[in-house]
Amino acid sequence: MEALLFILHTLVTLLVVAFLLRVLMPLVRADFRNQLGEAVLKVTDPLVVPLRRALPPAKRIDVGALVALLIVHFAGTVVLRLVAGATLNPAVVLTAGFLSLLHTVLQFYFIAVLLYALLSWFAAAGYNPVHDILTRLCEPLLAPVRRVIPPLGGLDLSVLFVLIALQALQILLR
Repeated sequence: MEALLFILHTLVTLLVVAFLLRVLMPLVRADFRNQLGEAVLKVTDPLVVPLRRALPPAKRIDVGALVALLIVHFAGTVVLRLVAGATLNPAVVLTAGFLSLLHTVLQFYFIAVLLYALLSWFAAAGYNPVHDILTRLCEPLLAPVRRVIPPLGGLDLSVLFVLIALQALQILLR
């Protein structure tokens, strides 16, 4: 049973991350015209496009994608709770769902900042679409920290402090 729950949780999380990217990429003006952006569109379009007809975007916020993210996440939460044999008390599902979504967002950003730092050390020559998306996603978190903690001898410690803060927030959510 644990193996089945692990597989389901992993699949739900990957799907939620695709919808999360669909919400975040327009906010940070990331380009969808690359392999990652096209994959996100292909995975999310079947749910987002119909929702967009009823819920048009508001400035840079794609309301249809945001609602789709919530639908997918809460549907995944319900499925996981059913498979685990837990009760479906609406208050518990909503609370657990929102906490789980917040945890997923924090974990997503933790991994994104970590990958961003690693790619900056081993950057290959030329354009890298993943690095461009990571830059657009991570710089809004890192720039304010850099103003307070400037690089020391070429070593950017802002990444370390952001990672510590993200991890601390995840611990608070447990």
